[in-house]
Amino acid sequence: MMKEMKLGHILIENRRKRGITQDELAAYIGVSKGAVSKWETGSSLPDISLLPQLASYFDISIDELIGYQPQMEKSDIKKLYIRLSKDFSVLPFDEVLAGCLEIIKKYYSCYPLLFQLGALLINHIAQASSSEQTAQIMEKALECFQRVRTEADEPNLQKEALLMEAFCLLQLRRPSEVIDILEPVETQANSSETLLALAYRMTDNDHEAKKILQAGIYKEMISLIDLFPSYLSLCLNDAEQFAEACRRFYQIRDAFQIKTLHPGILFGVYIAIAQGWLTLGDTEQALDILTQYTDLAVSDIYPLRLHGDKFFYLLDEWFDGELMLGSFPPRNETLIRHSMTQALSENPAFLPLAENPRFQAMVNRLRANEEGK
Repeated sequence: MMKEMKLGHILIENRRKRGITQDELAAYIGVSKGAVSKWETGSSLPDISLLPQLASYFDISIDELIGYQPQMEKSDIKKLYIRLSKDFSVLPFDEVLAGCLEIIKKYYSCYPLLFQLGALLINHIAQASSSEQTAQIMEKALECFQRVRTEADEPNLQKEALLMEAFCLLQLRRPSEVIDILEPVETQANSSETLLALAYRMTDNDHEAKKILQAGIYKEMISLIDLFPSYLSLCLNDAEQFAEACRRFYQIRDAFQIKTLHPGILFGVYIAIAQGWLTLGDTEQALDILTQYTDLAVSDIYPLRLHGDKFFYLLDEWFDGELMLGSFPPRNETLIRHSMTQALSENPAFLPLAENPRFQAMVNRLRANEEGK
């Protein structure tokens, strides 16, 4: 949809940038000063035949001149993301990337789409051909997230964009900026789910109340698991502390049956644990957790989709209603399988295991899994 036309304001802004008067603009276009004045106050609009001349004069597009901000519906954003994700797995990377950048330009004011395109770039950045291209893509994603955070009017979207902005800044090795935008950390628990559920109960809508609370528990559980890789890396000076952190993680994993509920979130933690045990000099523990990693990667978890279970039996409904991509993963399955192999075969941390028969067998199983064998 198109928001209210802002041609008058845009004319004033661009005219002042150029440092020209209404008389000068009128003379160039071939109209009276009064006509330009009426355009700028919004009391009248220029003839449609004059729009290309005005846009060319200010070196902007006609869309920019009239303040047209193309928007895309949620369902269309989902379809576009899935299509582009598939394209990244079958077409030349640079070709798909160029297409993404053009879409970003066209829909620069469609903030939900801009956020998803930034996430799309991050999720496929491993395919970049050089460190320079990786940095360029990260900068473009950062630009998307910063614009969403500062311009969007949806608080939840702004918050998500803030976290993704911080992630990009860390990858670009700009930690002081991360501290600036994230400090101070919120200390108050987010009680919105509890309050909303109570409101639904007061209206005798227990179904919605349960769905809201299931979603809240699920989100907190995922956030908790996401904290473990970073915390584990801080425990490498104390083997007992590292082992205790692993034990707590396994308890959470098993209590919530994450292997079947959300297996995809486990892979990163398994890699962090394996790297930690290698750093601590315990090769057998590292191989044991990598065996779990491999067993899960080649198990019957495909196609990877977000879903509920006997406890989270309303999650599927919540995914479809609230998440932009619904139950779809952020990358095409072909790329997901390949990245699971890369995480072992191309990980410098596992070079000490390169000649180990157990490790080699795991890599071979993962490669066979890529080929669907």
